[in-house]
Amino acid sequence: MKYIFLGLVCGSSLATAQVVNKTDTNRTDADSVVINNGNQDSVKIFKPTINDYRFKTQRGDYKVFDTVFNAQKTFVFSQFNNKDNFGKVQFPNVGSRFNPMAYEQNAQQNLAVLPTGKSFNIISADEIKYYDVKTPTTSFIYHNSVSTGAVLHSQYTQNIGKNFNFAINYMGLRSKGVYQRDLAVNNNFNLAMHYLSKSGRYEAYAHYLNQNVNNEENGGIKDLNQFLGGDSRFNNRQNLEINLQNSQSQFNYRRYYIDHRYGLFAIDGKFPLKLRHLLSYELNKYYFDQTNTEAYYVTSPSNVIDDFPLNNKKYSKNFNNVIGLVFDREKFKLDAGLKYQNIILGSNHLYLNQQISPLEWKESRLGAEGNLEIKLWDQLNLNSHAEYTHGSKFGNFIKIDNALAYYPMEGFGIKGKVNFLSSAPSFNLLVNGSPYQNYNYLYSGFKNQNALEIGGELQVKWWDAKAFVNYFNIGNYAYLDSNALVQQSSSSLNISQIGGEATAHFNKFHLNARVMFQSAISNKDLLPMPNFIGRANFYYQNKFFQKVAEAQIGVKTYFFSKYNSREFSPILNEFILPGNNAYAIGGKPMIDAYINFKVKSMMFFVEAQHLDTTLIQNKHFVAPYYPGLDFRLNLGIVWYIFS
Repeated sequence: MKYIFLGLVCGSSLATAQVVNKTDTNRTDADSVVINNGNQDSVKIFKPTINDYRFKTQRGDYKVFDTVFNAQKTFVFSQFNNKDNFGKVQFPNVGSRFNPMAYEQNAQQNLAVLPTGKSFNIISADEIKYYDVKTPTTSFIYHNSVSTGAVLHSQYTQNIGKNFNFAINYMGLRSKGVYQRDLAVNNNFNLAMHYLSKSGRYEAYAHYLNQNVNNEENGGIKDLNQFLGGDSRFNNRQNLEINLQNSQSQFNYRRYYIDHRYGLFAIDGKFPLKLRHLLSYELNKYYFDQTNTEAYYVTSPSNVIDDFPLNNKKYSKNFNNVIGLVFDREKFKLDAGLKYQNIILGSNHLYLNQQISPLEWKESRLGAEGNLEIKLWDQLNLNSHAEYTHGSKFGNFIKIDNALAYYPMEGFGIKGKVNFLSSAPSFNLLVNGSPYQNYNYLYSGFKNQNALEIGGELQVKWWDAKAFVNYFNIGNYAYLDSNALVQQSSSSLNISQIGGEATAHFNKFHLNARVMFQSAISNKDLLPMPNFIGRANFYYQNKFFQKVAEAQIGVKTYFFSKYNSREFSPILNEFILPGNNAYAIGGKPMIDAYINFKVKSMMFFVEAQHLDTTLIQNKHFVAPYYPGLDFRLNLGIVWYIFS
């Protein structure tokens, strides 16, 4: 998970000087440099350093902003979502979905409506960044879009005094795409605040998040021969016929969140025992709208439900209230509490028993949750989370995460994880209202899907190398068959993953490679996946103009082995098993060439994507009926401003 890079973009070497009272208890000798004494003994002038600009997630440790111009950033800031998307392949427009080629858990889909096709840029509560900065900090991240439009991320964060920080984030995206009816319009507003009282007795984390992911849906191209046949008329991709003519999907996600705690008594000026209270409310809405019925779905007159509205909405609401105690010491943290949860799942139209009517399920749930963090000898870290809730409609929810990290010596690390999740399938699979009979269903006989994950990682300093292995065992695996009907497997789905990454250095030349081998040990047909995913990045990096500027020049290759990919269902915004007319994708390298450079506090990313399509005919597909992009000049700009 690389979303952390969005938080990192606020650092800069251009921070201006500020005047700070020398009695400021938030300041240490390590974080700022005294550049001059004032005329009064009570005042010192400081020039902030990079160590004065920090961020953290609520349960993480503070980290200094990463402003180093490294090779990893070419995989992050060349992407519209500012993430490293290894293991995924992008549909042919920014702001659209990805085809996930490697299995991974997404906890945000538990007990909620969150279509897979809308999930790739939704920010969880654990990913929200809270800041501590000595001067107001602003950042801008720009990406060009496909055809017309743009993507702009902007952020402003500031400390008010030494105990209160707020951060405002906004992302706006509009991209037309090169194929018919492929417009993407996304936006994201996030306000986060962190407060710590002067005594340290009271602390609060709060945020508000509103995200919208809206897309026109074209259902892929209608005639593959138009794309593959070499007819010059179809070099203009707008001339390719598409399957859907008047459909679009919309997803709105809102979250209100506050987690605060109050120290009960002091020991040596600190408050080890605290009362904790958490309130959160999440509201998910998914719409599939049409102006007319689509001929693509009308296989026969009986397939269309008379008088069924063309616009349908389904939604979920999730209210959480947790109260508990926290024992907080530097090397040992434990919190545990009781949890009340209220869940609502609904659809505004559903055809059941020869009638069209709304459906809504409500449930109150009770349970408990806890977190444990142990740090020993500056070498061993243990982080654990456990959560249990129960309700009459959706049964038991059990989530256990355990992560262990051991660093025996500098430059070496061993990490391990054991995670378990037992939950009802994603609500997006349980109910769907549609004017098309085969997409109108209520799946009430579900069982809990039980997923066990065991993994480990070895890190060594030579060649910046790491190796990893993951194993998944998934019982009652929920999936959509080739008819887009929900099914659950009677036997377990077992998946193994093994891979690694390393970088070789030759003076100013560098070669970075990352690979992953994976296989479904049993029930392979339920989750098609490529057996191999890999990429290589060969680049030259050096500083110029008296080390004021820095440049990277390189070539990247991304490859995944040929496999029978799942198809994409626009109505559900989910991936379904391939049908009789499906075909294999992959087996062809995707090559990008780039020139990236940094001047003071600005980074520029200039990338010639899919350079291979200028030499040979483009025959790439990211999913059945969805071609990959042709050659494209991709631009990204990152600008840090400190005032």
